[in-house]
Amino acid sequence: MTRPRLLVLSLGGTITMTASAAGGIAPTLGAAELVAAVPGLGEVAEIEARSPLRLPSPSLTLDHVVTVAAEIRMGFGAGFDGAIVIQGTDTIEETAFALDLLVPGERPVVVVGAMRGPQQAGADGPGNLLAAALVAAAPAARGLGALAVLNDTIHAARFVRKAHTALTSAFVSDNGGPLGLVAEGRPRFFARPAPVDLPALHLVPGDMPPVALIKMAMGDDGRLLRAVPELGYAGVVIEGMGAGHVPAPLADLVGEVALTLPVALASRTLAGPVFERTYGYAGSEIDLIGRGALPAGLLSGPKARVLLALALKAGWDRAAIRAALAAYG
Repeated sequence: MTRPRLLVLSLGGTITMTASAAGGIAPTLGAAELVAAVPGLGEVAEIEARSPLRLPSPSLTLDHVVTVAAEIRMGFGAGFDGAIVIQGTDTIEETAFALDLLVPGERPVVVVGAMRGPQQAGADGPGNLLAAALVAAAPAARGLGALAVLNDTIHAARFVRKAHTALTSAFVSDNGGPLGLVAEGRPRFFARPAPVDLPALHLVPGDMPPVALIKMAMGDDGRLLRAVPELGYAGVVIEGMGAGHVPAPLADLVGEVALTLPVALASRTLAGPVFERTYGYAGSEIDLIGRGALPAGLLSGPKARVLLALALKAGWDRAAIRAALAAYG
């Protein structure tokens, strides 16, 4: 029986980190070393391992992800059946969602990392990488978009987020739950997310439009939001309180900013949709949408920022951006 071909790209992260002379751990291992350390991985698929980056994930950028997406698309054109992207866990939710937007088609793209370094007791990297390969090689994973696989749990890119700083069970999918799990050496899928039909985003790296992310808090006086256009940002995502609300004195300011650049409205609560037609007071979602804010549906603030940045890079107008955000409602 012919084994599937998987492209494995390592970007760095805890899963690659060993003890540093300066103290703590730092990225040192490459994709080939990680693959070689996982018993049974070669039985799952024929693997080509590459290491385009060796960075901690807070240092990754959307430009890096655009480059990785292009390499995956080229790999798929060359006949690979799936792809695995290895990186640090701090920004997995953003990378996975960006790849979901940037790599269309049926073939699986699985993002994976680890909460413990390879030299720590109970290191979870090898098990996570094996589970990721099992998912990427599974016919049932086709058509699910980009996925994140950690702690034997399979998450859709649009829902997954990191919810703990330390536990190996750090990743959750608040809106809808995980798509499945890996047990007894095979993936088991429980659900399939509804497809989202967006225009292709085959972008090239460079000059990524800067998008600000501002979290609202009680008594916020708006000085950060007021500075956004002056600082040269091309767009802004507001993580509103509750279902997408800001203090009443900021409502006019939101409208002023929305006249000059796209303002996406998400919720800081991390679960549930931004409302569109329930609350009608000053600073409520009805008020802000009427002033030009674009509701981000179920997307978290960081994911709405990814979508907005990539859409602006692609040259989409405000109507196209509104429609793309609405697709996640």
